[in-house]
Amino acid sequence: MAAPLALGAAPRGEEDDHCDRPGAGAVSNEDRKDCILEPLSLPERPGGSPTLVGSPSLPCAFCEELFPPTEQDQLLKHMVIEHKMVIADVKLVADFRRYILYWRKRFSEQPITDFCSVIRINSTAPLEEQDNYFLLCDVLPEDRVLREELQRQKLRGILEQQQRERSDDSFRGVCMFCSEEFLGNRSVLLNHMSREHAFNIGLPDNIVHCGEFLRTLQEKLDNLQCLYCERTFRDRNALRDHMRKRRHRRVNPRNREYDRFYVINYLELGKSWEEVQSEDDRELLDHQDEDWSDWEEHPVSAVCLFCEKQAETIEKLCVHMKDTHEFDLLEIKSGLGEAGQLHSEAGPPGPLLRLPREVPLQGRPAGAHGGGGARGPASRRGHVGPAGVLFSHLRK
Repeated sequence: MAAPLALGAAPRGEEDDHCDRPGAGAVSNEDRKDCILEPLSLPERPGGSPTLVGSPSLPCAFCEELFPPTEQDQLLKHMVIEHKMVIADVKLVADFRRYILYWRKRFSEQPITDFCSVIRINSTAPLEEQDNYFLLCDVLPEDRVLREELQRQKLRGILEQQQRERSDDSFRGVCMFCSEEFLGNRSVLLNHMSREHAFNIGLPDNIVHCGEFLRTLQEKLDNLQCLYCERTFRDRNALRDHMRKRRHRRVNPRNREYDRFYVINYLELGKSWEEVQSEDDRELLDHQDEDWSDWEEHPVSAVCLFCEKQAETIEKLCVHMKDTHEFDLLEIKSGLGEAGQLHSEAGPPGPLLRLPREVPLQGRPAGAHGGGGARGPASRRGHVGPAGVLFSHLRK
């Protein structure tokens, strides 16, 4: 399957004093440019290898040796020992089999020295004791773009699978705790376990391959294994009491086996949700020591009830209103306090029964209502009712 990207063989970076580059003299200056010259081809299986047609086995990049998909480490060990080939940051490869198939094809077309850095060990020893190892890493532009494309394709496939599961109404599952069967959307079962049994494996929209995930958890419970601490118990009752008392009704977040069931783990190349979260936390910590000495704080201003006069404190504003508008807000506040005290001593509260019916308002503006809701120059003496006094008090 060919991807619409331009890729091709690109030369390695410069090596250190302990590295040689056999065959470097045969590489032209044009080939040394850090560019991609040929189309990237991601084969599902290598051509000319009938034994690999339809097989999930992992092939060696150099010989016909095959390894089961679960024995990736054995393949890497084989390539180091037999072919002196080292692949850097293998865990960052989203689809290891297609990665190996791609480089198997490329190594059959061009010498390995066109792609890999050559590291000479024992460089100070006699020539017969020296040896060369080949390093394949994402410093090579072709390798870097290959890894990024495999990651994009992996994420695209995961999102498509998640969408199919979200819209699937033919899901059938059994609760792991009460054996109740659920039909329809997967979210019904997940919400039931979260609500009725306090067992939450995450938001349904963040889970992919839900059926396989639930089967994996069920197998652990059938083997009398706690899902959180992963201890094994003698019988189901002991396991149930342990998970209830210890509050272990959740999956172990450090078990990498569960990473493939969460969409968030596919969003960034080679990083789990914990690594992404820790990077976000470090970014927040990096900003904690920032210099805020240039921060200019503007003082909070209070506005006069009668004009546009502003003051930095309520006390200054009260002096202004008393001198300019003959309005003593502090005296009115004191009256409210006395009324509240009488009210408390008299018995149960009532709707403003013990507030003064009329409080003199010195210099109340003409047409003002509500005891302070209007602004303007003082023009005459007036009165304000209890509700107006309370409003003024709250406004203060």
